[in-house]
Amino acid sequence: MVPSKHQGKTSKTRWAEQIPAYLFLLPALVLFGLFAWYPMINSVIMSFQSVKLNGEDKFVGFDNYVRMFQNPNFGLSWLNSLQFALLSIVIGFIVPIAVAIGVNEMRRSKGFFRLVFFLPNLIPVVIYLLVWRLIYASDGGFLNSFLGTFGVEPQLWLQNPATVKIAVVVILTWANFGGTMLIYLAALGDLSPDLYEAAEIDGASITQRIWHITVPYLRTTMKLLLVLQFLTVVQLFTEPFLLTSGGPANNTLTPVLSIYRIAFTDNDFGLASAWSVTLVIFLAIFSAIYLRLSRSEAGD
Repeated sequence: MVPSKHQGKTSKTRWAEQIPAYLFLLPALVLFGLFAWYPMINSVIMSFQSVKLNGEDKFVGFDNYVRMFQNPNFGLSWLNSLQFALLSIVIGFIVPIAVAIGVNEMRRSKGFFRLVFFLPNLIPVVIYLLVWRLIYASDGGFLNSFLGTFGVEPQLWLQNPATVKIAVVVILTWANFGGTMLIYLAALGDLSPDLYEAAEIDGASITQRIWHITVPYLRTTMKLLLVLQFLTVVQLFTEPFLLTSGGPANNTLTPVLSIYRIAFTDNDFGLASAWSVTLVIFLAIFSAIYLRLSRSEAGD
């Protein structure tokens, strides 16, 4: 069927109406390409080169990737990230769920407690890390002073390989659980109060209501935030960098901190780019899982 002149004019008219919208989007697209896509593409190119700041870049094929896998810190940094992720699940994943359920069960002052628990998210990271450094200080730190009243010997919280990961995860949990709590509270806002009322009529206790109604309802949101938390922990940088510099004995060395060291301490930008590309691929895989879970939640 041949389109009529009227249909052709209508299509041209619609396109003309959309031009201003594209013009408004153009600056954002240019900036996004300049600060996101260009560095990413450039990193892929540099990962196949021997990059010298004062000379010509030389193509070396997959040599940087071979060196990356041969580097003992490659496996160590990913092992540390896995341990951080497992600890954050054990310590930090349950906390926002428990707090959100507790706040949701309150009859009064919900808004006040939401604000109180969210406040750590508003404190600049450098400020609260300085405070936590004082808390964990081996000599005169608040935590050691408090435990000393019970006869516990002072501990080297950030210098002991056995405690440093737990110490960092506790900080991460404290700093971020407020935002996660709000997401759970938003999900619980869609839960019909009739279900709770019916459970109360049937004589269900608070624990039974939470276990049989609230927790199953939050299951999809839990899966989403579990993947998102894993993605966040894998990109961990600021806390190890400022608190321990990757120590002690590289026990808090993460992939991002390794990339920083290789690039700006060793000046090996080709190898750092190979690490970056590997990290991006890993994050892309888990981001795809996250998006799939998001769509399934929207479909439900």
